[in-house]
This record gives sequence, structure tokens and C-alpha cells, in this order.
Amino acid sequence: MALTGCSGADGREEVIVSGSTTLLPIAEVSGEMFAEEHEGVSVLVSGMGSSAGIESVSSGSSDIGTSSRELKEAEEAIGLADNPVAYDAIAVIVHPDNPVRELSTIDVRAIFSGVITNWSQVGGPDLDIGLVNRDEASGTREAFSKIVMGDAQFDRGAVVLPGTGQVRAVVSEVPGAIGYISLGFVTDEVRAVAIDGVEPSEEAVVAGTYPVQRVLHFFTKGEVAEWTAEYIRFVLSPTVQETVVRDAGFIPITAKEALGD
Repeated sequence: MALTGCSGADGREEVIVSGSTTLLPIAEVSGEMFAEEHEGVSVLVSGMGSSAGIESVSSGSSDIGTSSRELKEAEEAIGLADNPVAYDAIAVIVHPDNPVRELSTIDVRAIFSGVITNWSQVGGPDLDIGLVNRDEASGTREAFSKIVMGDAQFDRGAVVLPGTGQVRAVVSEVPGAIGYISLGFVTDEVRAVAIDGVEPSEEAVVAGTYPVQRVLHFFTKGEVAEWTAEYIRFVLSPTVQETVVRDAGFIPITAKEALGD
């Protein structure tokens, strides 16, 4: 990566990071750590969705655009450089009291497309299914659509929310609700169901057996500023990968390589 300088209005060096809400825990915590180790440098992080992050770095508004999805065909022509920083699983979540423990990929597709509308159709109680979806700017939605939905369209009657936290909050409060969030954001408030007989976990992602998984990205464009390059190297270091990435519930980008994959 080529190195140049970049300074804020107050003379401090700045690294501007924007995009995926899924990547916020990694970007924010590692940004704070980096700033503590490098006097006079600030890492400014915001979560606005993967699409907005890609647009921001493409236009030069951000130094790094974080994304929880792959680039779309039209975006590939922009000439962005990809820096994978972690692996993740997308967990399908339900209310803790929901007795359904497992769904097939076909079941999940039918539920989110509105074909299956009652939990009794998949071995649960006679209870209407409440769909909770992400907005179209979400990288998690884009990845879920590509991996699970295929050519099927999302049911337009779903509740659409802008962030991971909102999806988890609604599912935790509505007995019949179902949604999907990054594995790193699953808490005791909700329960992740097994997909095709496989529980979402680091072991399953590394082994390649959990079907709904993805790579998390830091995208840059063109000549990269000195501190941006240093910050990316810091995020990819064992210091961050084995602490911040794991603490956020994600899987280090080197995990598969460590197993000789």
C-alpha cells in the first residue's frame, strides 16, 4: 500500500472508517487501541450500513469502507482494494421461548419469502410468524439474500429495521418473531436455531459446515494514507485478531489458514 499523510482540522492525523454496523465492535475497539498507541492519531468510526460505507470510500469521504458483504458487480469496477479482516456466521434468531430448535435452509427461505406463515408448519406452536428483516443498505441482508434466499424475494410484509441491535430487540420481545443477525451479536435475549442440522459456531464456520457464513471486509481505494495503512495492519495483527475480533464474537481471518485450510 502506498503511503501518504492525512490530517484533520486540528492538526491530528485522522483515519475515517465508515460502513457496516456488524463491523462496529472491531472498528471502534481497535480504533481506540490504535489511537492510544499512536499519539496524535484519531480513528473516527461510524456505522451506516455496508452499501453506504462502500459508497463513502469510493467517493473519498472515508479512508476505509467496512462491509459485511461482497462487492456487487457494479461496485467491482470502482477499483477498491479488499482487506478481509474476519469471518462471521449469520445466525437465524427466534424468541427464547420458541420451541423450534432447527430449520432447514429451505424452511428459512420459505419463511422469509412468506410461503410459511405459521410456526406449526415447521414443528412449532400454532403461532403466526413475525418476520423481522434488515433494510436494503445492510450488508447482512445482502449476504443473507445471496446465501439463503437465492431467487426468492423477501416478503414485503416484514418489519424492516436499520440495525442489528434493533432486530435482536424486536425478536427478544415478540414470541413469534424471527430475524437474522451476525453471530457476534447473539445474546441470551434471543436463541439461534441450527440450520440444516448445524449450530452456528466458530468450529462450524472454520470447518465449512455451517451454511450461512461470510467474510467481513475493510475496503480502500487508490493511494492509501500512512496511518490508514498502519491501522489496517494493526487490525490484522495477532493483538487485535486474537482479542478484539474474538471478543466481538467473530473468527480471526487467519483461523482457517492455521488449520491448513
